Amino acid sequence: MGRGKFSIFIYLIIGFAVIGLFSQLLGNTVNFLTNILLMLGFGAAIFALLYFFVLKKRGPSNSNDMKKYKQAVKQSKSKYKQPNQVNFHASNNIKQQLPQKKKRNRRTSHLRVIEGNKPKGKDRASF
Repeated sequence: MGRGKFSIFIYLIIGFAVIGLFSQLLGNTVNFLTNILLMLGFGAAIFALLYFFVLKKRGPSNSNDMKKYKQAVKQSKSKYKQPNQVNFHASNNIKQQLPQKKKRNRRTSHLRVIEGNKPKGKDRASF
């Protein structure tokens, strides 16, 4: 079958489906709507079963990532914490203190330099 004949065949099937839907809608409306609602209900039930029994099992592998993300958010919030805002009336009576800088504990770096044997003094022009 050529590409043109294939697309005509698809359009013909879609046209018959639309005609069938309109004839069911106009001729037997209550039965048509009942069938549509039943199909939607069965589809939702199948989706719910798949979601709760198949897709939920993937959750624990992502929970470790979620724990790491929440820990990073908590660390970021503590690092960039905004000073508490004081009421306008209270600020007149109380002198505001500047926030003191925290001493950072420096961790040792997990990187190290590997010394290599690089020949020094090679003349590039001699190659």
